[in-house]
Amino acid sequence: MTDTTTPKSLQQIHTATGRHWVGDGFPVSTVFAYTDLGRDLNPFIMLDYAAPYVFEPTERRRGVGEHPHRGFETVTVVYDGHLEHRDSSGGGGTIGPGDVQWMTAGAGIVHEEMHTDAFARAGGTMRMAQLWVNLPAELKRTPPGYQTILASTIPTAAIAGGALRVIAGEYAGVRGPAKTFTPMNVCDVRLDAGADTALDLPSGWTAALFVMEGQVEMADGRALGAGQLGIFSRDGSRIALRCDGPVQALLLAAEPIDEPMVGYGPFVMNTREEIVEAFRDYEAGRMGRLA
Repeated sequence: MTDTTTPKSLQQIHTATGRHWVGDGFPVSTVFAYTDLGRDLNPFIMLDYAAPYVFEPTERRRGVGEHPHRGFETVTVVYDGHLEHRDSSGGGGTIGPGDVQWMTAGAGIVHEEMHTDAFARAGGTMRMAQLWVNLPAELKRTPPGYQTILASTIPTAAIAGGALRVIAGEYAGVRGPAKTFTPMNVCDVRLDAGADTALDLPSGWTAALFVMEGQVEMADGRALGAGQLGIFSRDGSRIALRCDGPVQALLLAAEPIDEPMVGYGPFVMNTREEIVEAFRDYEAGRMGRLA
């Protein structure tokens, strides 16, 4: 049984700054990347957050075109707007508010992510988060794949003063639909105004909380506001939270992958030689192409 009495201590507060465009469809802030905090938060190696942005109606396709990945997985959570995905493994689909796409790049994949034609023509607000999840060395050459996870299939676990949408892993006996290669919890957190609660997590796991809306206060009195990431100790098994107003956050917790990591652009491997090989394989078409 998990010991839920020892708190995880807040080690660091990191604020996402700046915003850049990914293609012409996603104005994002990089919350952390494999070049910095991703090494401490492994297997979570990057998080981009696209805060609410209103797109004007258009007849042209918006998004990010064909590009490769190898050695990890991408997890895209849509909060507002509609996206269309297709990749060289034959995977693809359309996701909207509350839906998730979980793409395993593994040995190598080429994909594109675009606004749906209907969303582009109508215009509207786009808001989303994309998480990169590392794969252990023995699984970096696993066959590529794709999971469409609709909001209707994502269960909710009740907590004091709010609820968790369990996208991956298990919380309070509620199991999420995502299939993962290593143990982890990826959950949407929603807290009501005045909530005073705690999140129970396995001791020894990486743990972080990214606040998208509102402000949440930690047990030590420090606060996380919108656009801030709290990084917690691996030791301990409980994160105490309270808030005055409503809060929406993304909870990340996982068994660490403590292995060498080398990343460059769209590839994350274990050695520099594997990165060079990835570029060669992509250029030679060995990761496939989109039709």
